[in-house]
Amino acid sequence: MPFSEDFTPVAFKDTNLFKPIKIGNLTLPHRVVMPPLTRMRCRVKHVPNGDLSATYYGQRAQAPGTLIVSEASFISAQASGYDNAPGIYSDEQNEQWKKIFAKIHENKSYIFVQLWNLGRQAFAEVMARDGLRYDSATDDLYIDEEFKKRAVAAGIKQHGITKDEIKQYIKEYVESSRKIIASGADGVEIHSANSYLLHQFINASSNKRTDEYGGPIENRARFTLEVVDALIDAVGAEKVSIRFSPFYKSGGMLGVDEPEWLEMYCYLLDELEKRAKAGNRLAYVHVIEPRVTRGWAEENDGSDYEHNNDFVFEHWTGPVVKAGNFASHPELAKEALKNDQTLIAYGRYFISNPDLVHRLAEGLPLNKYDRDTFYSLEAEGYTDYPTYEEAVKLGWK
Repeated sequence: MPFSEDFTPVAFKDTNLFKPIKIGNLTLPHRVVMPPLTRMRCRVKHVPNGDLSATYYGQRAQAPGTLIVSEASFISAQASGYDNAPGIYSDEQNEQWKKIFAKIHENKSYIFVQLWNLGRQAFAEVMARDGLRYDSATDDLYIDEEFKKRAVAAGIKQHGITKDEIKQYIKEYVESSRKIIASGADGVEIHSANSYLLHQFINASSNKRTDEYGGPIENRARFTLEVVDALIDAVGAEKVSIRFSPFYKSGGMLGVDEPEWLEMYCYLLDELEKRAKAGNRLAYVHVIEPRVTRGWAEENDGSDYEHNNDFVFEHWTGPVVKAGNFASHPELAKEALKNDQTLIAYGRYFISNPDLVHRLAEGLPLNKYDRDTFYSLEAEGYTDYPTYEEAVKLGWK
């Protein structure tokens, strides 16, 4: 796998990317963040491959003080729906996570674990096989005809969860967060993005409820904010963060074509800022740039250059992690870093460059990534990418 020639690397060592910033109770020496990157390496359902994954995360935590957000991880069996993704709700799972956390902390870096609940993004056949509900905000409102066909074939219907089931999920967010932090995680990130369950409640296109969790913006935001409040009470605001994707257009989401999309996110941010001013500031807010509007997309595929996330700073005064094609657009990273609240998350190129922090500092070329190995079960495409020095020794030009 050669170096990428799609862009010219830029040295960031003299920019804000290498200026310290405080995140919750942590002080980071630099602002390069590894965002959640689903890798599907669990051979036993939802149990991390602790030894292999410890090597993978340890490689990417090699620059001291790096903030890593783990791959999205299920808060319960009912929140799942993909076989090879990890969970954080059982002792067996968390014993493997301990190996991963130990390796990250050995390198003096940090990890927040992303909390995942798939909702209607789950595979219907998996939920039916395991005797689980096929949950969403609304009954029988499928992502598309293909998801509906799969549900019919599996003999299961999409279920708009009841208020008691919402309460149960909130309990599971709390219980899994307490467990994973007790296992060594530095914090948790609430996944309220990318068309998963909390996002399904936020958006009017996927939420047709008529109770206090549907209709007006305040109602559709209620579930997400109840999760936020429950986790603040359970583990402390400084150990809690949240991810949003206002412009996302996969999984039945409409992005900027969603009714009241901007009003919704301004409301959510205002509510988070209100909590912050009352002494409960979250560690950070994580937003996906409009350059990434679709899941599974190639670089720049579906990119929206008309809109931006600058509105976030008008409503939230804490740290903001921004993600979305920054490696291949270093000029945009430099522009974003002019705002002192900003950290930059690098996704696909963090997969292929275990020493990414060093390369960004010095302006060194980046290894190309191999999309074909993103979601396999093997070490190939996971722990076998070389550092820059190793690549040079291999004769890469």
